[in-house]
Amino acid sequence: MKNLYLSLPKQHKVVISVVSSLLVLSLLLPSEKATASKQASALEVGKRYQVTAQGVTQVAKSEPVAQLTRDENLATHSENSVKNQQNSDVDTLANNLVEPVEAAENSKQAQVVAPVLNWQSATVKKGDSLAKIFKRAGLSARTTYEVDKAAKQLKKINVGDTLRIGKDDQGELVSLAYPLSRIKTLYVDLVDGKYQTHTEEKAVEVRETFAHGIINSSFWNAGISAGLDDNQIISLANIFGWDIDFALDIRKGDSFHVVYENRYVDGEYIGPGKILAAEFVNQDEEFKAIRFTDDEYYTPAGKSMRKAFLRAPVNFRYISSNFKPRRFHPIQKRWKAHNGVDYRASTGTPVVAAGNGKVTHSTYNKYNGNYVFIQHGDGIVTKYLHFSKRAVKKGQRVKQGEVIGYVGSTGMSQAPHLHYEFLVNGTHRNPRTVKLPDAKPIAKKYKQAFAAVAEKRIQELNGSKQALLAMQGNRQNNG
Repeated sequence: MKNLYLSLPKQHKVVISVVSSLLVLSLLLPSEKATASKQASALEVGKRYQVTAQGVTQVAKSEPVAQLTRDENLATHSENSVKNQQNSDVDTLANNLVEPVEAAENSKQAQVVAPVLNWQSATVKKGDSLAKIFKRAGLSARTTYEVDKAAKQLKKINVGDTLRIGKDDQGELVSLAYPLSRIKTLYVDLVDGKYQTHTEEKAVEVRETFAHGIINSSFWNAGISAGLDDNQIISLANIFGWDIDFALDIRKGDSFHVVYENRYVDGEYIGPGKILAAEFVNQDEEFKAIRFTDDEYYTPAGKSMRKAFLRAPVNFRYISSNFKPRRFHPIQKRWKAHNGVDYRASTGTPVVAAGNGKVTHSTYNKYNGNYVFIQHGDGIVTKYLHFSKRAVKKGQRVKQGEVIGYVGSTGMSQAPHLHYEFLVNGTHRNPRTVKLPDAKPIAKKYKQAFAAVAEKRIQELNGSKQALLAMQGNRQNNG
């Protein structure tokens, strides 16, 4: 019994001790029955008495024996009432003792669930891993294992990123925050003894702005001067890449105008967003593109900017030779037909398929070096020569824009470049000028919605151009 008592929780021991003390005290005190018995021995024969819980009251004479028996019953009832009251008092006292203990335990549990954390920051250094960072932070290998198992995203951490580590008073990791981007943050929290992850994203504010450029030396330089970043310049070229060969068709005096998004988080600029509308004037021919909700671009009339073939299959900086029926070959030292276009670019520059098709050749010879031929529909074949490395195999199907190889100088080549040919039914055609299939129009069910978007975007383009011209006029007048 003693061992059983000692094994009980502290609050239970307290309750048992209090109840036991009250029971012993109630046994030692004289009961109402004993008091009534003493009073009954002093009763006079021939008198009738009434017993109450407060004492004995004399009433009148008559039938003493029978009345006494009834009065004893009353006394017994009174005694039971007193005992019930005592039991009630004991229960109340016990509850009053247990409730503070339980409240203290609940408060203690609440503190365990939401402790005050000690936060520290850890910047990712070159050669760092999660294990090294945790070791510097004083965390165990077991913690590293559990966190690594719960958060697969932490297998790849970038130099310069900052992790926030939250530990409790015992030095145990309770929470971790790692920025996946300037918008999204990964959280790892200890919940019921296990690490769980979730991500949170900040609200992004989008503001529309515009850029305008006039080409003097190159499209790339004009884009930089207009305030566009590298990705925006490439995106702009991609939008118009089915209509304009940015290697050969660009001329001095060509211009472009762009309406695009700028993104902000907590009032801080985090970078550009999508191009919403654009205009490109090439050799006095005007091209316009409007972005729709499907992330595709269409002409103001609703025709898709996408066509069956790209005008140029490679990003470039300058061109070594143009399309010519004959040219003097620099290696063979003789005049011969040059049935394609050479795109001069750095070794390793990715080359993409001009259109959807099937790879019919992916091999090497001493003339073409590493080369790839692709068969398309309608009797069209495209050829790509002098790769440093091929990225597709014979028989493979490819999609427009898919990387098929990398610029090099293999075979009969003097410098890194791509030699590109476009054949229709076996006849070489100039990739720059060959007529391509018409662009498909927007679906009929979206035509009305697109018309509203297009009208708004055209107004924005025209309005921003007018504002720009007004600003330029003011500068000239002030100058």
